Amino acid sequence: MAKETKTKSKEQNIESPWYYFYSVGCGFCKKVDPIIDELIKEGHDILKLDISDSENKKIAEELKNEYKAQCGTPWFINAETGKQVCGFREKDILLKWLAGEDIPAPPRPNGPMPRVPFLEAPEKEIKKWKKDYKKWTEENSHLPNLQTEEQILSRPRPKSEPPRPPAPQSTDEQYEAWVKLYDKWKEENSHLPNLQPGNLLVERFKQQSQQNKPQNSNDRISILEQKLDKLMKHFGVK
Repeated sequence: MAKETKTKSKEQNIESPWYYFYSVGCGFCKKVDPIIDELIKEGHDILKLDISDSENKKIAEELKNEYKAQCGTPWFINAETGKQVCGFREKDILLKWLAGEDIPAPPRPNGPMPRVPFLEAPEKEIKKWKKDYKKWTEENSHLPNLQTEEQILSRPRPKSEPPRPPAPQSTDEQYEAWVKLYDKWKEENSHLPNLQPGNLLVERFKQQSQQNKPQNSNDRISILEQKLDKLMKHFGVK
């Protein structure tokens, strides 16, 4: 549900809408949600918009076209000034955004990092990875806190790829089959920290599947009415 408050621009004395676009299932959105809620409680004007809603998606596309922006979620933008932040940021950065400062984009890598070899991989594969990683670090020397080959290889590594998660709307039999595969993989990789039980992961998959189910017409109408009411209040229409 979108939340909104109102603030006035000190310089222009007009309403200044601050939009936060998020999506269900977005890990960085979940990470930043408590920060946004805290900022709203502190009195900052932030409108939370779920990008899966067609109207919100349309608003996001219009803003991207207007300000030549490219961003997924989370995305923060002042709809009047175009001041924006793409991706997760800590509270101190978002406060600077709310204060009207320009927030530079974080440095981006030139291509993906070479995949780290599995544990117990052949020496030939490890040597090739070291060579590829060295080349990648040279091409990405602008990135902060790059780790050495030894630091990366000393981290816990899986022995193989975990089984792919079941597709949305899978049957109970398909979930059970996946749990058996996952639990076997988990046992083979018991050296890895914080591995979750397969049954617990399945419950999360099912919850996400329920959240992403299409809404019935009555639910959509109710949500649309609430959204229109909030937007009308946002623009001072009673």
